Amino acid sequence: MAPRKRHTVIIGTGSSIPPKIVPNSDFLDNEFFMDYGQPVEPGTNEKVIGKFRQITDISERRYADDNVMASDLGTQAGANAIEDAGIDPESLDYVIVAHNFGDILADNRRSDFVPSLAARVKQNLAIANPGCIAYDLPFGCPGWVQGLIQTDYFLRSGDASRALVIGAETLSRISDPHDRDSMIYSDGAGAAVLEARDNAEPVGVLAHAARSDTIDHAKLLWMGESYNPDYKDNTLFLKMYGRKLYNYALTKVPGVVKQSLDRAGLDLSDVKKVFLHQANAKMDEAILTRLFRLYDAGEPDTPAVMPMSISWLGNSSVATVPTLLDLVCKGEMKGHELTKGDIVVFASVGAGMNINSVVYRWV
Repeated sequence: MAPRKRHTVIIGTGSSIPPKIVPNSDFLDNEFFMDYGQPVEPGTNEKVIGKFRQITDISERRYADDNVMASDLGTQAGANAIEDAGIDPESLDYVIVAHNFGDILADNRRSDFVPSLAARVKQNLAIANPGCIAYDLPFGCPGWVQGLIQTDYFLRSGDASRALVIGAETLSRISDPHDRDSMIYSDGAGAAVLEARDNAEPVGVLAHAARSDTIDHAKLLWMGESYNPDYKDNTLFLKMYGRKLYNYALTKVPGVVKQSLDRAGLDLSDVKKVFLHQANAKMDEAILTRLFRLYDAGEPDTPAVMPMSISWLGNSSVATVPTLLDLVCKGEMKGHELTKGDIVVFASVGAGMNINSVVYRWV
């Protein structure tokens, strides 16, 4: 009989999707500016929004209510994951919260990191166990996937048995209303409970890979002033070099996914689903096509392989992958389901620039 080894498995998922729906039409009256401070031609917003929809596939997104912050969304997603797992929250060894901007009030756009969001979530969940370590993970959009990687190390080491990994963000509150790119961003949270399990056959997390390119790419996403030169309150907003970011992701993400599959000793043909960060539909489709080309696998059946929620949820950064996973697990993504033994890939790319990929066998 093969010796039993320690593996990291997902035993529960949860999400918190704000109820406030913001359709593209809500931006028709925005005064957009170019990055050099000149206004976009008046009367062209309908055309601008139509092109945006064509490129990103986003027709609507979700914004949190004014009295709800990222830690609140994270708390709800975490509570849902704990309930789904059917565990006592006091049995958790870690609460890890991935985010980028901390808690931001609707009427005060300054980031609040103290105490950490993880500490706030742990308090909100009324977890008294001092051995449950709560910490934050700011790693750009790949933060939740990186939390999954870190948790795998903790659990396989034998020093921990359970962890709650959350991705939560309110990107709407750091969005420049005068920047067309801000239509991409949204709010939300997703979570998973992970547990160490002894098993003779490899299950759960099989392998992972990551890379961090800072020399030439660190500031493809950055914080900057409004594109409207008359905006006077000194607020910093999230900015990006969209074309350069697109090219970086397209050329680098497929290789990281392949590296993780190679480490797992698997081929692309073994993969049933790819859960890719919901940043831009056309970019994600192009990344999947490039991945298939690395294996000379022809054209992918994208709708079957890659579940997508960006058209109605937008880009909620660290929350997109765990939220998408929860929707599939709960049977809310038509045409997508997971069964025992399925091989899935979780992958993301974002500020830093950072990329990561996890290969997982469903249990």
